[in-house]
Amino acid sequence: METMAKMWGQLGSITATVMFFYAMFDKFFPPPLRVYIRTYTKKLTSLINPYISIKFSEFQGERMKRSEAYTTIQTYLSANSSERSSRLKAEVVKDSQTPLVLSMDDNEQITDEFQGVKLWWCAGQLDVKHQSFSVYPASDVKCFYKLTFHRRHRDVVTRSYIQHVLDEGKAIATRNRQLKLYTNNPSSSWYGWKRTKWSHVVFEHPASFDTLALDPKMKEDILKDLVKFQKGKEYYAKVGKAWKRGYLLYGPPGTGKSTMIAAMANFLNYDIYDLELTAVKENAELRKLLIETSSKSIVVIEDIDCSLDLTGQRKKKKKDKEEGSKGAVKKALDEDEEVKESKVTLSGLLNVIDGIWSACGGERVIVFTTNYVDKLDPALIRRGRMDKHIELSYCCYEAFKVLAWNYLDVESHHLYTRIEELFQDTQMTPADVAENLMPKSVEEEAETCLERLIEALETAKLEAKKKAEEEAKKKAEEEEEEAKKKAGEEEAKKKANEEETKKKAEEGVKENGELSEKEKENK
Repeated sequence: METMAKMWGQLGSITATVMFFYAMFDKFFPPPLRVYIRTYTKKLTSLINPYISIKFSEFQGERMKRSEAYTTIQTYLSANSSERSSRLKAEVVKDSQTPLVLSMDDNEQITDEFQGVKLWWCAGQLDVKHQSFSVYPASDVKCFYKLTFHRRHRDVVTRSYIQHVLDEGKAIATRNRQLKLYTNNPSSSWYGWKRTKWSHVVFEHPASFDTLALDPKMKEDILKDLVKFQKGKEYYAKVGKAWKRGYLLYGPPGTGKSTMIAAMANFLNYDIYDLELTAVKENAELRKLLIETSSKSIVVIEDIDCSLDLTGQRKKKKKDKEEGSKGAVKKALDEDEEVKESKVTLSGLLNVIDGIWSACGGERVIVFTTNYVDKLDPALIRRGRMDKHIELSYCCYEAFKVLAWNYLDVESHHLYTRIEELFQDTQMTPADVAENLMPKSVEEEAETCLERLIEALETAKLEAKKKAEEEAKKKAEEEEEEAKKKAGEEEAKKKANEEETKKKAEEGVKENGELSEKEKENK
């Protein structure tokens, strides 16, 4: 006990001596000399200390922009610190599936391991007083993360571990983020305080490929294509193509084109940018909007055949050649009308989706939807721009079974046989099938819904048959009318030919009589 007390007494004396000499050093030594002594002291210490430290500050640059590396490291450490650290702090994070995030507290340390190398992370902060005035005032508290490791592992840490931390942090942030649905603002709202080119809401559509009413083979083919694209960063770089892929969804209304887009976004964990072309004034604005989109996103133009007359310029040039110049007044009125309309051209849209500008950002999916694929310019939907064409047609029996399970939790039923027979001869969209399957009250049973669907299918079958008969009848009448018209034209033509022949014969007889009279007179 006496030895312990003596030891603490000696330690106190040594500490007091050190503090005395440090105070004398700080008070009586001039600043240049203090800097010189500290520099060589650190060099001497580094020869003895085998550990290296790397500091990652929260803010960087002149305008004190938050460091992306710091944020990524914070995300990486937050995923591990809740289990390893004894002191934690809670923070509310926006746009995340887990809004309350736990991370290690200030001056707390956790241990990490990578390829057999042991490393230490420490969170710290410094209080800094700023005397100067700035338009972008800096915070008085400087937070940082410090990474410590043995000097013999320098190459592993600098070449592999730090990149591993950044990649893992970004992957965790991507998995935890909330998906967003964006729409473009008019260009008049782009500039000013807190104004942006895109507005967004949280994307909460529950659609998935499990609930999508599609043929199983088509569904599997689409899923494989999406997975191949998502994991194809190195492949696209190898073949020299921008990391993007185009999908053309076409088919009658109510066949699930919008639901397909939502399912793709949830499967890939991508944001959706719903581009309204009618709100874009010109090609330059379209390019600016594209630049503002993020990677890991789906750019959607729905009903592209109705958004703009993208083939209008070609038709206009042809029309101008045929009609010539217009009157001055009419031309002025036409120009005023064109000013009000969007001036986005087919060429501008092609450059955005497949030109040089399409390489701005990676991992981007572009989706066009249309009800009438024949109306689109072939240059717009060729392979390389719209790489995969997906026809979403009327509901089939396999798609019906998916909808029945979704809406009624029914996997098989004795009415399925009749429904399968009706689907072979009847066309009905998935939207109509879903509406008939949806229970209209709490008491309504699955069998009632299936019977309602059968009734709707039988009605649709009768209407289709009636329509086909009417069309056949109309076609037969048109053909009969055309035949009568053709027969009449042939009869009139025949009659005209006969009259012409008779007339020529009469003229010939008359000419012969005149010649006979002339011969008699000569004799």
